[in-house]
Amino acid sequence: MAQTEINDISADSSLVDPEKDLLGHANFAKYLAESICKMTYPEGFVIAVYGSWNSGKSTLLNFVVHYLQQKPEEEKPIIVPFNPWLLSGHENITRRFFDQLKNVLSQESSVPKGLRERVADFAAIISDIPLPYAQTGKALAALLDDKDKEAAELKEEVEDTLVQQQRRVVVTIDDIDRLATEDIKQLFRIFKAMRNFTNLVYLLVFDKEIVMRKIADTKEISEETYLEKIIQVSFELPIPDKTSLRRLLFEKLDNIFSQTPKQQINQTRWGDVYFQGIEHFVTNIRGIVRLVNTLTVTYPVVKDEVNPVDFIAIESLRVFCPKIYSIIHQNPHIFVGKVNLSIDELKNLLNTWIAQLRDEDKQPITNLLMLLFPKLKFILGNTYLDEKQELEWREQLRVCSLEIFPIYFRLSLSAGELSNIQIKIILGLVENTEKFRNYLIELAKQKLPNGTTQARLFIEQLENSTEEIPVNYIPSVVEALFDVSEQLLSQDDESHSILAFGNEVIISRCISQLLRQINETSRFELLKKVITQGKGLPIINHEIAILKEQQSQYSTDKSNYEEKWLVNAQHLKELEEMTTKI
Repeated sequence: MAQTEINDISADSSLVDPEKDLLGHANFAKYLAESICKMTYPEGFVIAVYGSWNSGKSTLLNFVVHYLQQKPEEEKPIIVPFNPWLLSGHENITRRFFDQLKNVLSQESSVPKGLRERVADFAAIISDIPLPYAQTGKALAALLDDKDKEAAELKEEVEDTLVQQQRRVVVTIDDIDRLATEDIKQLFRIFKAMRNFTNLVYLLVFDKEIVMRKIADTKEISEETYLEKIIQVSFELPIPDKTSLRRLLFEKLDNIFSQTPKQQINQTRWGDVYFQGIEHFVTNIRGIVRLVNTLTVTYPVVKDEVNPVDFIAIESLRVFCPKIYSIIHQNPHIFVGKVNLSIDELKNLLNTWIAQLRDEDKQPITNLLMLLFPKLKFILGNTYLDEKQELEWREQLRVCSLEIFPIYFRLSLSAGELSNIQIKIILGLVENTEKFRNYLIELAKQKLPNGTTQARLFIEQLENSTEEIPVNYIPSVVEALFDVSEQLLSQDDESHSILAFGNEVIISRCISQLLRQINETSRFELLKKVITQGKGLPIINHEIAILKEQQSQYSTDKSNYEEKWLVNAQHLKELEEMTTKI
């Protein structure tokens, strides 16, 4: 059996060598192996160890096998490893079980030839008998009855031969909980069929809760009783304590960061990040595997370009709190750089995001955010923020450096649109033109990998959300859009496709959609105000051109169409005259 090293990234990786035990399983495995070899019993015996997925039960099974193999020759049992999950859905599990038993016994010179032959014969017969078979046709049922009788006779012969066999046979079975319901029942029937085979021990490891759910349709008896009829002795694998989990995590992290200079890891800062944030989420082996797997893939891409402590913290957020990770990725201006919005506005944004989390996660996440981003410590903790430290953060490759920040997200897929919560946060600012305007400018600074900006995404989505804006706030929103349109019309935000819509079209459509929610007189007065202020001239000219084009198409009988126009003919004429004077 090949040894699985601790740095394997597979979620199913398990240890083989008890010397590498980090969870305290080795001692139990040693004494269980001792018991299997020394206990006396009149017939076959089934032992089960229950544990949740990634609790270390496969590692425990490997340790037991290791200790069994270390026994002196006269005590060493014959070990038959069987993993039914690898065979599920492909071949008859009963047949494959007996094939595996026969193959292992055939390789053991100490096993009498008669036993190998009897097992092969028994396997051939019992594998052809569907269990249960009471519902088959009469002719087939009669045939199967004959086979069943033959199987019973062969079974007695196998039992007699096993009595003469001095070495114990230990069948180890893993991953039962991964099987389909019918496969689980078929496997359990094998245990029943071979229950009284002397010198035969089954050692099973599986998640009891999962197996019980899958066999819950067993009408005759409860799931608990069903298992008790098959399993003689069971043990519950305890959940590893925090110290053991921490030791396991650090051992695995050492393999990932082995080439990273020690001086890059500030122990005090790492202690704060781990104990105040990460440890809260490292509650089982599964969590460790998920984090280690992620870092195994993401760290090599940015090695020597990021601060190791910050990177582990950011990737922990990716694994354990993807919602906050995504918010950080999509809103760099909130987390790094200068404080452009008011403290109250930033605090409201952050509190809105944190409010989405589970109560038990709120404080650890807040701790991590403040440790990673001094700007947030200033906002939430009212501490002093020295923006001159940006150079120091840059030298330390910290995520809070505006220049370094993007490197941390190289293996992050950009969202194609803003989340609903982000849209609601932005719309919450519409009552104040200045606040809304400043936020749009910040969004315009945020470039996405495809060349567009967050502002463009927001305006495209705003067109479908205009009804969510109270009518009395629409003038403020329209003014803000005109006001920042020149920043939003940056050529860097344009697509190279000849059929793609430019920002001018997108902004104009959004403004038109907003204007249609207020009456014609209010539209006219609002457009007059915007023109008078002389802001957003490209958009103003675009709007006038569209209005003229609309009305020129209906040179006669305009009365039937005026209600569909943003402004009537007379108002359009006045607006046009105003633009020529600017």
